[in-house]
Amino acid sequence: MSCTCQIARRPLTIAAISGTVSDMSISDPLGPQFSPAWKLWLLAALLGGASCTGRGEAEQTTTGLAARDVARVEAPTYVTAPPGDSRLFVVEQVGRVRVIREGRLLPQPFLDITDQVRSGGEEGLLSIAFHPRYRTNGFFYVNYTDRRGDCRIERYRVGDDRDRADRGSAKLILHVDQPYANHKGGLAMFGPDRMLYVGMGDGGSGGDPHGNGQDRSTLLGDLLRIDVDHGDPYSIPTDNPFVGRPGMRGEIWAWGLRNPWRFSFDRTTGLLYIADVGQNRWEEVHVAPASRAGLNYGWNLWEGNHRYQKDGGDPEVVRPALEYSHGEGCSITGGFVYRGRAIPALTGHYLYADHCASWLRSFRYRDGQVTERREWRVRGVTRVRSFGEDAAGELYVCTEDDRVMKLVPGAAERGAPTR
Repeated sequence: MSCTCQIARRPLTIAAISGTVSDMSISDPLGPQFSPAWKLWLLAALLGGASCTGRGEAEQTTTGLAARDVARVEAPTYVTAPPGDSRLFVVEQVGRVRVIREGRLLPQPFLDITDQVRSGGEEGLLSIAFHPRYRTNGFFYVNYTDRRGDCRIERYRVGDDRDRADRGSAKLILHVDQPYANHKGGLAMFGPDRMLYVGMGDGGSGGDPHGNGQDRSTLLGDLLRIDVDHGDPYSIPTDNPFVGRPGMRGEIWAWGLRNPWRFSFDRTTGLLYIADVGQNRWEEVHVAPASRAGLNYGWNLWEGNHRYQKDGGDPEVVRPALEYSHGEGCSITGGFVYRGRAIPALTGHYLYADHCASWLRSFRYRDGQVTERREWRVRGVTRVRSFGEDAAGELYVCTEDDRVMKLVPGAAERGAPTR
């Protein structure tokens, strides 16, 4: 870490420093867990405050981040909204989609398919995607784990009541066999090109025992891209990278993924962000132009920037834009690049969390580099299951304690550095 520290002539409390006094050792008062550069920052802060500049260091923020309760539902896994719609749609893992209208959680679900869903662990109803022309065609798509444990993408249509779906309109779009109960991926989302993207895990277990991550003859371990406006039930876009290649699935847009939880598209730049859950040691975020096809993200040959399989050749793989070790978390939860208006300090930052930690972190991606990394202190936010985004670009978190919370401006504070 490269850091230039400046002593500031202002008071600073111990609470404003990343790390805890209880972790410090007697022989080394700053503790062995901190690097020499990190200790320099802490000592400068104790003497009167410090500000650091440079790639990956802390920066002074003028606005903090807070979270406001929106609703309490059963095991929320996703929040989204149709284009131009003021309502929120909250996915419950058990198999329901709930509607929040004008700040009130409606008592009747928008959709209830609990009798079709196997829920628990990493299985359940995991996402909903509204068609870009939802206002005129009423189509939306759900990604869930069926009673056999397999992945299903189904299309539905809204009913006569705009707050209720027509369950009888169900149409199967895609079915993918799953060998294990974990690594479902679970997100379906329309991209800026109006194609439907589906994130698929490697099939589960541990270490990718079937080698699905590097196998382009299977839909597991891949980011899929399909055209749901043409064909029955879909067509494969002709510009997908493996169309017509013998032994390869044309639906694949990118491959080499372990469990993408989750991916998103930046509304402004068109960049694709993929948070891929690691195996034993490393969590990672990939960033690439949404139009760049055929990228191999490396699993199970690589875990982050580190070799996982000693054998298996050395194909060209895309290294992550960011990684962090299991000393800081254990299972990444990917979010969105903030493009709302309520929190100017967060604009352009990609926000992410970890299911085993209570932090929220963010970074900007500029000129192919991760910059302005921050750790945000958000009271009440613990163990984030998933993020969500409304039609205006404001962000939400779904927490393990069944809360849906909206991120809002908080009190001014110093953003904590991340390592």
